[in-house]
Amino acid sequence: MNIAHVLSSFGMGGQERVALDLARGQLAAGHQVFAVSLAEGPEGPHAENFRSAGARVFSLPKGAGFDVTLLARLHALLRREAVSIVHTHNPQPLVYGAPAGKLAGARVVHTKHGANPDGARRRWLRRGASEFADAYVAVSNTTGELARRNRECRFERLHVIPNGIDLAQFAPDPNAKLGVCRELGIPEGARIIGTVGRLAKEKNQRLLIAAAAPLLSDSVRLVLVGTGPEQEALQTFARSLAHGKYVHFAGARNDVGRVLAMLDVFALSSLTEGLPLVIPEAMAAALPIVSTRVGGIPDVVEDGKIGFLVPSGDEHALRESLSKLLEDPTLAAWMGTRARSVALSRYSASRMTADYMTLYERVLSTNARAPHASYLEGQRWTSLRSRLSL
Repeated sequence: MNIAHVLSSFGMGGQERVALDLARGQLAAGHQVFAVSLAEGPEGPHAENFRSAGARVFSLPKGAGFDVTLLARLHALLRREAVSIVHTHNPQPLVYGAPAGKLAGARVVHTKHGANPDGARRRWLRRGASEFADAYVAVSNTTGELARRNRECRFERLHVIPNGIDLAQFAPDPNAKLGVCRELGIPEGARIIGTVGRLAKEKNQRLLIAAAAPLLSDSVRLVLVGTGPEQEALQTFARSLAHGKYVHFAGARNDVGRVLAMLDVFALSSLTEGLPLVIPEAMAAALPIVSTRVGGIPDVVEDGKIGFLVPSGDEHALRESLSKLLEDPTLAAWMGTRARSVALSRYSASRMTADYMTLYERVLSTNARAPHASYLEGQRWTSLRSRLSL
């Protein structure tokens, strides 16, 4: 097969990592793969990772508003490269990549990685674009149910394929804790709550800091890995708390596996999620999980078995669950062991790649007819150019 992954960027987000792991597996199986970014500006760190894996990389920046030229440019690229499968990831690549791919004679598979909250006009546009997709994939049962309720695609085209990760990078490592603790100025023997993710409002790390702060001390620390628009506000908030000096901001790191290996509890306080890759990564590192009950997380984290789920925004429940695991290392170890077993059995990149390849083969074997170009006019895309910035 000749496979094109169309992405909103080559940044460090979940959709890019899923596409990269898929590309690696597909290239290893002998397929041709390239990746396309629709972002303006510098390529982003994953561009070089795609190249290192053996995939070709293209950047087709989207212009302001509804960029009809992007449809034409994508169509020309996909047609020239004789692509057989166009795989779009998240809304913007769907809107542009699905019609461009279909009109270039390819089959189109789309993956919905999260809730993608949008206004009515944008949802309507995504529904129109989904008509060009032969298969519409959600990364969890909850995300799939959301797509069904929002009528984002035809029901018969909806599939669920959970994300997978390269599990070899994530494993318990007693030696990692001492090294990373030294780097972050954390005393040897301290118990550590940690989280990994972009510092952004939807991740709601402020809730985690507030919930964990009364538990912190010389022997209990909180580590936040990542950067983002909320970093300065979160640091200011932490400094305002009595135990804020025990909150460590580790910044962006390329050794997430080492960081996870130093933790005792992994926590996630998000307001919204699809199936965040960091959850199965933390599970593979044998960590008990404490998370808000949002998105596809309840499909992965069995409450009371591999961690605890709490209502979104509930500071008291989050603190209580963290406290249970800090006070009972035996329970934490039992949950962590179970979590690793679940991760190894369900969330490998090889399983994910195999599931997608089966789906690719299925859509290639169908006799689906490409929608005529007039469909664009019939759905009044032109009328949206002045009202949408996609």
